[in-house]
Amino acid sequence: MMIRVHIICEGQTEEMFVKELLVPIFLAKGLLLVPALVGRPGHKGGNFKFDRLQADVKNRLLNEKTAYCTTFFDYYGLPQSFPGKDIHDSQVDIVTKATRVQDAMTTKLTRLISDDAMRRFIPFVQMYEFEALLFSDPLAFARGISNEHLSQNLIDIAEQFDSPEHINNSPQTSPSKRIESLIRGYEKPLMGTLGALEVGLDVMRQKCELFDNWLKQLESITVVGSSNT
Repeated sequence: MMIRVHIICEGQTEEMFVKELLVPIFLAKGLLLVPALVGRPGHKGGNFKFDRLQADVKNRLLNEKTAYCTTFFDYYGLPQSFPGKDIHDSQVDIVTKATRVQDAMTTKLTRLISDDAMRRFIPFVQMYEFEALLFSDPLAFARGISNEHLSQNLIDIAEQFDSPEHINNSPQTSPSKRIESLIRGYEKPLMGTLGALEVGLDVMRQKCELFDNWLKQLESITVVGSSNT
């Protein structure tokens, strides 16, 4: 029996990434990933307010009693009012930052929905931004977007950090801002997906520990789901 997993995405880039890279792989594992943008139909994503997320999670978990729900949005883009985001210490490590948001988000959602339904919820926040995944292999990324001449620039950026997920979050230095400074007219959904396809999921998982842990949690659903049937 195929298990449905709703993935609430921040924007069109994340939605396309799920469709092109994750859906085919997880189908073979017995999971049907169903990506959708946060908020009302027709909304283009972004502006990730908690009330929108709450409505989406509640609808999916309560309307489908066997489906799971997860999130795929950027830490960088969250408002400071988002649960767990009120961290001002720049020295706090990325694992702590991600965990605080994910735990606080889950706690608040559980109060508003129910313990039973929330057992099928898997929180995930991408550190610091989707585009960080593309720095897992700068050469492949440059090749995928037909900008091979920028390979060394992208390598230089990646080599400044412990991992792609450490590329810092600010209006000037977030992963997407670094890319946009090199590529005029960078189109996030299209070029982000082309780059991601060239980089490949295996390399992303090797280089991005938090992202890999999220996918491992999704993979574990097949074990839990099969034991409940």
